[in-house]
Amino acid sequence: MQNIKVLTAALLTLFTVSVKTFAQTPLSDQAKISLLTCGPGDELYSVFGHTAIRVYDPAARFDVVYNFGTFDFDTPNFYGKFVKGDLQYFVSAGSYEDFIYTYQYYNRDVYEQFLNVTPQQKQGIANDLNARLIGNNKFYTYKFIHRNCTTMVADILNKYLTQKISLKNEDSGLTYRKIIRNKLENHFFEDLGISLTFGAPTDKTSEKLFLPKELMEGVANTNTPSGPLAQPILTAFKATPKINGFSFNSFIVYGAVVLILLALTGFKLMQRSYLAISGLLGIFFIFIGFYSTHSELIWNYNVLLFNPLLLVVLYFIFNRNRKGIIMSSYACLGFIGLYVLYMLNKPHLPIVLSLIVLITVILLRTVVAAKKMQAKYSSTNY
Repeated sequence: MQNIKVLTAALLTLFTVSVKTFAQTPLSDQAKISLLTCGPGDELYSVFGHTAIRVYDPAARFDVVYNFGTFDFDTPNFYGKFVKGDLQYFVSAGSYEDFIYTYQYYNRDVYEQFLNVTPQQKQGIANDLNARLIGNNKFYTYKFIHRNCTTMVADILNKYLTQKISLKNEDSGLTYRKIIRNKLENHFFEDLGISLTFGAPTDKTSEKLFLPKELMEGVANTNTPSGPLAQPILTAFKATPKINGFSFNSFIVYGAVVLILLALTGFKLMQRSYLAISGLLGIFFIFIGFYSTHSELIWNYNVLLFNPLLLVVLYFIFNRNRKGIIMSSYACLGFIGLYVLYMLNKPHLPIVLSLIVLITVILLRTVVAAKKMQAKYSSTNY
């Protein structure tokens, strides 16, 4: 294993040196720059697709793909840095042949757009890309919407283009939240998790090309004084259609789980467990809203549903404080009412509606039980 690491490091060093040398050599008249757009994968990190940029110069036998979506799982405190928003991604480079082979292996589409740019623009883009492979220039702080593999490529292209890339695409006019949800149609629980974790900033109308397909469409819709920015989209690899069978990651499974929980709301253990989990989840939402630098996580109004006050209800239950149970439960129900009103025009209302019903039923059962105990206690004292 150690020998493999040494060999890999040596090859990377050799490649970096060759790239640096190439960056100092003018591109030939045959050189081309193209945008590569990859289709979605099955894992969450790949479900939105991928963007890369290719520099191809047959005269120099140079065919390199630059990828801004690289990260290191061995980074100390990887998940903590990811949540906080200071995880470092970096640009890597590899051969076009290897790039295509990788996406063939994972059965993901690859589309290519050759850019109609001047020799000076080609040289500027190539020099910029190669300079980013050296030292600390390769690193950047990842942000889900505002700085990712797509936005990094778009920024480099816009830097050298006389006409900025068009923002026109099929997602134009939609909010960030709606766009994200549309891309998670076959990943229900990921959709639910992101919908609950992301706050108010994602309800703004999208103002940038932050997903691979958006950039591909934006480039295709861009016209310059000399004509279209890109040649027609080419299919470098077309994935084989997948046969979708039954999946546990679906609304059907989710609905069944919620129905089971509703059926169990009469049991104290279920009530108390759900109150505890929901209250702790609300504290978590508040904590990451302050802790993280990801703008998507701030002002999370879902805490009105997963309310830390639910822990207060639980506290009064364990202390048999009937008045406290009733008052705190009504307070939580009031917050849920505000939440429903705020959610009326939000795209994720349908998937949280069952959760609204579930916690409402639990709180109402809690209030009824407390009132019965209070009436019983009063009649006994009488």
